[in-house]
Parts: sequence; C-alpha cells; structure tokens
Amino acid sequence: MPICREQVYSNDYFDFIIPYGEAYTVSPPGTCIQRVDEDYDILYYAREGMPPLNIGDYTYSSIPKCFGLLDQTALEVSGILRMQNQPTLRLTGNGVLMGFIDTGIDYTNPIFRYEDGSSRIVQIWDQSIEDGTPPPGIFYGANYNQTQINEALMTENPYEIVPSRDTNGHGTFLAGVACGGLDIQNDFIGAAPDVQIAVVKLKEAKQYLKDFFFVKEGVPAYQENDIMMAVAYLDGLANMLNLPLVICIGVGSANGSRAGNSNLSTYLNRICNRRRRAVVSATGNEAGVRRHYLGQFTEEAAYEDVEINVGDGVEGFFIELWAGAPELLEVAVFSPTGEEMPRVPVREGRTTVYDFIFERTIVSVDYRIEARRTASLLIYLRFQNPSAGIWRIRVYPQSIVVGDYHMWLPLQQFTSGEVFFLRSNPDTTLTIPSSAPQVISVGAYNAANGGIFVDSGRGYLTTGEVKPDFVAPGVNVYGPGTRGNYVRQTGTSVAAAITAGAVAQIMQWAIVERNSPTISNIGIKNMLIRGTGKPVQREFPNPEWGYGTLDVYRSFEMLRN
Repeated sequence: MPICREQVYSNDYFDFIIPYGEAYTVSPPGTCIQRVDEDYDILYYAREGMPPLNIGDYTYSSIPKCFGLLDQTALEVSGILRMQNQPTLRLTGNGVLMGFIDTGIDYTNPIFRYEDGSSRIVQIWDQSIEDGTPPPGIFYGANYNQTQINEALMTENPYEIVPSRDTNGHGTFLAGVACGGLDIQNDFIGAAPDVQIAVVKLKEAKQYLKDFFFVKEGVPAYQENDIMMAVAYLDGLANMLNLPLVICIGVGSANGSRAGNSNLSTYLNRICNRRRRAVVSATGNEAGVRRHYLGQFTEEAAYEDVEINVGDGVEGFFIELWAGAPELLEVAVFSPTGEEMPRVPVREGRTTVYDFIFERTIVSVDYRIEARRTASLLIYLRFQNPSAGIWRIRVYPQSIVVGDYHMWLPLQQFTSGEVFFLRSNPDTTLTIPSSAPQVISVGAYNAANGGIFVDSGRGYLTTGEVKPDFVAPGVNVYGPGTRGNYVRQTGTSVAAAITAGAVAQIMQWAIVERNSPTISNIGIKNMLIRGTGKPVQREFPNPEWGYGTLDVYRSFEMLRN
C-alpha cells in the first residue's frame, strides 16, 4: 500500500496509538491504520487543518513518546561462561531466538555467522528503508530473510543485496555482547553464542515529534509505536519459526509515571504472559543527572516551590508531574526575573498558555487524569525558548491523601543544554519500559570494582514494586564495533544484553531441552532473582541493586539445592 507507506514516513501525518477498534470510529476516509495486535492500532492522521500537537487537544497516551539509546570480564562474574563450559549442560542458547530492537546490526561481522560462513541472523526488518519489501501485514520498511542475507554474504558487495546497515553501532554492540560467536584472536565470545538472531532496525522519529519533545538535533530518537510494531514483528516471527523468544530492549524514555502503565509497557506485559516469551529491558542512565524531583506535602503546607536550573542555549524542555489520582494539585510558574504565570486551575482537556514578556518564554500547562493500570494525575508543563536562570514551579495541594508527587525532566541526551532540579532525588529514575512489572528490568554495576554504576536507573516504581530486578555488568564492557574492531561501552543497555544471553541459556535448558517446558517469563525472572549475588553490608532488595547481581550459574545451583 504505497499511500500508507507514505503516511508512515511523512512529517505531514500525525502518528497516534489508539486502542483497537477506536481508530475506525475517529479516522476520516483515506487514513491508514496499522494493526499492532488485538489491543492496539496505529493511526496516521493528516496534519493539515489539525490543531498543533499538545496534550490538551490530544490524549497524552495517544501521542507516541520518543525513546533514546541507553548508553554512555562481564560474562565470568555473571556465571555465564561457567554455564557455557559446564560439561553436562553446555548452555549456549541453542534452539532459542533472540530479538533486538535497536539501531540494526553489522550482519557481515563473522561473530554473527556459523563456522561455514552462513548467517545466524534469520531475519532483519529495517524500518528506515522506504523502498524495500515490508514484512507481511506491515506497511513500511524492508524485510530480509536468511536466504537473502546468505546470498549477500557470498558477494563482493553484500549491501547491494541487503542494504541494511548499523551506522550507529549500538545495536551491533548489544547483539555481540548478548550472542556474538567465538573470536579466539580477539579473546571474545558472547553470552549465548548459538542462538538464532532476529533484528529490527528502528527508523528515526518524525521531525514534528522531535520538535514537540525538544529532542536535540543529531541525537537518535525513536517512536513508541515503531517499537511496539517491532515487538509484534518479533513475536510473529517466533511463532512462525516455532522457537522460544527473548527480546532485548536497549532504548528508553523519560515520559510516564513509572507505574508500568504506558502503551509500550502494557503491551510488553502481555507479551511476557505468553508461552515461551521473555523480555529484558535496561533501566536507563538517569540516576546521577538530577532529572527527578520527589515532592512530599505535609498537612500544614500551603505550597511547595520546586527550583529548576536552566543553562544557556536550551531550546525547550518539558516537565511531567505525576501523582496518585486521589491527589489534586495545581501549579504556578515563576521566571528568573520574578514574572509569574498565575496559578492554573484544574481544567482537564484544556491547555493554558502564558507568554513571559521579559524572558520571551512560552509556557503551557495541561492537566490530565490517566487511568490505566493505576489512575494518576498528570500535569504537563512545556517550556519553549526558556531563558537561563532559576525557574520555580509552585505546587499547591488542593486535595491531599498521601502527599507524594514526582516530577521528571526529559532524557539528558535529548535537551540542547543543561537543565536539572536543584533539589533532585536519584531514586525512581528508571526509564520506560523497564517499569513494566512483568519485564526483566536490569541496572548496571562495575564488575571490576563491585560498585554500582553511578547513573544506573533506580527504583522503586511509584506503586512500590521492586525495580530493578537486579543488576548486571555494564561498565567498560568489551564488544564489537562497526568496523570489525572491538570497543568498550558503558550503560544499562549493555547490562540488559548480558542478561538476555543468560535468559537464552535458561530457555535452552528449560524449553528446548524440556527440563521445565512450561517455564514463563516470570519463572525465568524468579530463577535469576533467587541466584543473585548479595554484595556485603547492604540490605536487599533496594532501589539501586534490586535483589542483587546477576549470577546465572548460582541460579542453577539453587535449583539443585
């Protein structure tokens, strides 16, 4: 459908995530609707004649959020090499499909091939290629199967046949760490070197969404709906191949209440509840960058002032204030020169806009009640062209039950300058979708010195549930680059990749070798949690380490005991 393909890529069309069936009642003739699954549709709506994108005219959950990459002698301490080399088990991920949703993969790298030179990659869906043949039932991108990849590898110019490239390197690195094959010369092996591999290369977010969320020019950003389609694609491929599937997600977003109720989180929870499926997600790298504020009202407090430092050259930013739905809060805004945006009364579904004269800054405020897994109050503040200095958000309690509320700024890499809370809180800084309760959520620690990675996203969820589930090595980890070389990377997405390899080892033992064929995502998670190492002088669980450090060998020892 050429028309629908055009709508997917064109900046002249809004993308909306809509509950299944509702899209057919709200869309005009000629609007394309992409089915995700039985619960979600993606609607592509012509922007001409529509109001500009804002929270007031459109629902918060329907606007796709922008996701960024979560990056800034790991296998031994995680027990993974011991499981590969254990004489009886020899768990290498054989018979398991591992799916990556990221920047693509360097499919020509020998570590992703069998000994005969053929590819271990069964399929690549490159969403960024506009003129290829898309997967069945999907409007966009180009799909390449194993036969085409092998044909390409046998030619002098493989990219003439399969033109998908990983120009960033993030996806290649994660895939290598999770499941790269043995490279004796460079002393490298991935966690699950015998899995079959499936890859989705995400397309870049549309410019109107980058503009709405003030994503800095040149920084990779990806749309929530494209990630949801990638999950659906991998799930369908695993069904077709009749293989157990582990999905590794190394991207994240700062949008959302951290209650596990975003569209993507809800969808991943459903995937995790299906047979022979597991999802691993990184918790992000936001703990040490002062992007979270925790507010706590007392009964006698008339208001609370939240101070935000804005540096030079910031084009814009947003703040999401979340509280439990019984709480009722209102806000006012004060500029660095003392000009005041008066207290904005609660009027759901209506945007209040104020133009600060001296700062030449436009601030908009929207109130929403988001009722998903848990009902929550959202106050969405958007600052356009903010002047440098200290901005104050005055929060007024209208109706208080518990008195707690949270405020989050965008991902650090998205903003064009320095923005942070003066009195920040490092907890509850994990990114979406690692807040999804069913997902295996992984933070990062330094295997060399045993310390937590300072920026590793922390829990708990705003509902009180324990996250991260545990931490894995994620500092100066060794893996493949984009030029056939090896590099070192740091970040929670690296820890997630290592964990995905451990999950594939368990799937091989449990499902492929039928030692526990009915094991579920939650069963695998609990097995890994039971085996976690417990660094001394700490209580577990805790917001930094979760239940401890990944040790898949000890997980199997606990089964024996």
